[in-house]
Amino acid sequence: MKVRHIVLGLLSISVIAPIFLYTDRVGSFVNPSSSRRDFLDDVSAFTVSGDTRHLNVLHQEISTALKEPIGVVYSDHSTVTREHKSTRVLSATDEERQQQQLYNPIRQVIDRAPPGLTTTLDSHPNASDISAIELEQQPTQPSGKIVQEHSDNKHDRLTEPADAQVRHLKDQLIRAKVYLSLPAIKNNPHVTRELRLRVKEVTRALGDATKDSDLPKNAVDKLKAMDQSLEKGKQIQDDCAAVVKKLRAMLHSSEEQLRVHKKQTMFLTQLTAKTLPKGLHCLPLRLTTEYYTLNSSQQNFPNQQKLEDPRLYHYALFSDNILAAAVVVNSTISHAKHPSDHVFHIVTDRLNYAAMRMWFLTNPPGKATIQVQNIEEFTWLNSSYSPVLKQLGSPSMIDYYFRAHRASSDSNLKFRNPKYLSILNHLRFYLPEIFPKLNKVLFLDDDIVVQKDLTGLWSLDLKGNVNGAVETCGESFHRFDRYLNFSNPLISKNFDPHACGWAYGMNIFDLAEWRRQNITEVYHRWQRLNRDRQLWKLGTLPPGLITFWKRTYSLDKSWHVLGLGYNPNVNQREIDRAAVIHYNGNLKPWLEIGIPKYKIYWAKYVDYETVYLRECNINP
Repeated sequence: MKVRHIVLGLLSISVIAPIFLYTDRVGSFVNPSSSRRDFLDDVSAFTVSGDTRHLNVLHQEISTALKEPIGVVYSDHSTVTREHKSTRVLSATDEERQQQQLYNPIRQVIDRAPPGLTTTLDSHPNASDISAIELEQQPTQPSGKIVQEHSDNKHDRLTEPADAQVRHLKDQLIRAKVYLSLPAIKNNPHVTRELRLRVKEVTRALGDATKDSDLPKNAVDKLKAMDQSLEKGKQIQDDCAAVVKKLRAMLHSSEEQLRVHKKQTMFLTQLTAKTLPKGLHCLPLRLTTEYYTLNSSQQNFPNQQKLEDPRLYHYALFSDNILAAAVVVNSTISHAKHPSDHVFHIVTDRLNYAAMRMWFLTNPPGKATIQVQNIEEFTWLNSSYSPVLKQLGSPSMIDYYFRAHRASSDSNLKFRNPKYLSILNHLRFYLPEIFPKLNKVLFLDDDIVVQKDLTGLWSLDLKGNVNGAVETCGESFHRFDRYLNFSNPLISKNFDPHACGWAYGMNIFDLAEWRRQNITEVYHRWQRLNRDRQLWKLGTLPPGLITFWKRTYSLDKSWHVLGLGYNPNVNQREIDRAAVIHYNGNLKPWLEIGIPKYKIYWAKYVDYETVYLRECNINP
């Protein structure tokens, strides 16, 4: 009776009120119901040095109300450990716990001990036992704390990654493959067969799962079985150098595969961006057929007298994409305060001329005026006048774009986009020639959506500049040195590599100032200097940066927000505030590869119930 000896020792030291030790018979005499039950609960189990022992002197009562295991702290001098009580604890109310303290004789002895008793107890041979008993006798942890502890554990489980098991299974496969390639494992046919079997099982269980919820129910069993097999392989293979060598080889192979896949992805993305979807190929064919069934009077647009009125708001749009052009016009008119004052000048190529006219004849933009022109009608635009036309038709340019053996010479595939062969892309440098009687023109790309009224741009004072544009120098790759070859003295002596770039897509041009400064000749001079593509790669932005160097007025960024064709993280507030949003990049909204969350801004200006769209199976 270890407890009885301890209590007797205490009696010999302390001179305090008499203490009644409870036995089974006395317990039935003093508070037979409550105190006896509490005492049995407190001393029925106690832990000494981590060993749970039962006191057989007292008859244990069967508990009717059980609680979950609670955390108990055991102090052994300087060490503190946390364990769970395995004993079932009766659920007690606060009042019952107070009674437990009141009728607990051992607790009373310790509470009433004089200050000097502490040292005596510490020096006692069984001090650790007494400490354990004392801790056991402390009031039971409130149920609220227990709930909190379990909720914390549950929270920890919930914060685990959703793909924790998937990652573990993939790691196991890598380890298993490493072991199977090592000589020590190969020489053990039993372990080799077992590992191969586990690899098949884990591979089958993993499948195409990307998160734990995708795994089958037996995935955990497969994981445990693989762990056991890997442990066997670990015991056999003790050559760490061989494992490291194999892992390095696997890493190098993975990096090489990643590089190849990235290059393939880039090529396929560029190819997809250049490819016309079947529906958009069907649409111009269907419209062209219908256009030539009209008589000559039905092929004309109304309000043609407004085309050269400088008091109106004129837009220049050069495109061979009918649906994209329609969205630009529709979105602009939807936000215009006075639609009848807006005039759209659309220039397209010979193949899409009839189809473009037919679309706007059958889908007129309200009271706005439409003009559709064929680029073939600009007889003044020829290779003798335009250096870029001469370059685009040269054998070296054709070789650069269409010879397969040159495909690997340029790492940046976007510079090899055949769209740069289209003169439509270079018409922006000939605005005064196209609109000889206009003073200001707003140039729009066909991959933009207008969200606000744009008439305020015509009243802006450009302060003697020719081009009004939004600068894009917030990021380093939008500065001049990104687009121009500063290793060439002609570029390095005339331009600042850190100068801010600006964006095409929505530009207000002062044509009167353009003519006065003879900007077109500036463009021609630099194009002639770049005949061998040593100053910049092909495209319109690099020559634009050069041509309008120190002639560009910076517009507020809210006029034009870019990036919706390549960046899925464009600031939502900037999109909402923007007058124009621009899908620059390969992920155009009319392509399947377009960013889904940005497609809605474009799609709402397309009437998918139009008969031509239904016939060509063009859907949102």
